[in-house]
Amino acid sequence: MSYRLLKNMLPVNDEEKKILDGDVKINRKLYMAEETDIINAKLLLKKGKLISVRPHTRFIDFPPHTHDYIEVVYMCLGSSVHTVNGKQILLSEGELLFLSRRATHSIKKSGEKDIAVNFIILPEFFENSLAILEDDTSPLKKFILDSLYLDKGPDYLHFKVANELCIQNLVENLIWTINNDVKNKRMVNRATMELLFLQLLNHTDSLYYDNPEDEAVVKVLKYADENYKNGSLCDVANMLHYDVSWLSREIKRKTGVNYTDIIQAKRLSQAAFYLKNTSFKISDISLMVGYDNVSYFYRLFNAKYGQSPKRFRDCK
Repeated sequence: MSYRLLKNMLPVNDEEKKILDGDVKINRKLYMAEETDIINAKLLLKKGKLISVRPHTRFIDFPPHTHDYIEVVYMCLGSSVHTVNGKQILLSEGELLFLSRRATHSIKKSGEKDIAVNFIILPEFFENSLAILEDDTSPLKKFILDSLYLDKGPDYLHFKVANELCIQNLVENLIWTINNDVKNKRMVNRATMELLFLQLLNHTDSLYYDNPEDEAVVKVLKYADENYKNGSLCDVANMLHYDVSWLSREIKRKTGVNYTDIIQAKRLSQAAFYLKNTSFKISDISLMVGYDNVSYFYRLFNAKYGQSPKRFRDCK
């Protein structure tokens, strides 16, 4: 991280001074309503704001808690140890940890040179900020967003992206923009988050998994994105050395749909893109997305979009 940003986080703040002076517990009033373990976004976000960022409090264990918002932890310097639903995670410099609202989260005491920031993000921010991805019905994108926004899928996403310069720059830009008075601040924040998500989707090989089921499903979804025309479940199972029956069950359990549904949705969304953005013949588009039988393609397209491919194109 650039020193210009880091220098503002290194000094001990008032909360940390009290801890160093002898406080042995966090001041719960700063984070939570009475008699709850839910960190309240209203206590951390200014009125009307959908996103904010604050340094993580050092020198003390942060007890188990949940959030009524989506939290993203970025490790600026050093490292920190997190426990999410009983699973321990070492977050190293340059890495990102996305936490869903249902995750029970605690953090071990960190030292003076262990600097992390927490992004506090209301779900509405993702709803409004990811317009650039609306036409991209990537099943992998849906899986990741569902886990955060709809509380499905994994409880956390750990991206080991310390060596990805573009991602590091985007995170630093987001921190800078949130903390400073800049023109078109809300639009800049949304655009930066959109670009960050696009880059993270390009680096799912940097995702760390704590169980083989999540890893398997993400790999299959990435394969479906790239091989929707001809890729079969048997092909991907053989390539990844998974049992086909087991993989089929896990896909259904994790995504709510089967592999054929995933492939079909991707093919049809790609066909819709071609219809909107090219002058290719409809019969050629059918072949390009994997349907040899044009009549069958017409039936599927009409079932999904409520109109024929020709009418869909004419209405663009």
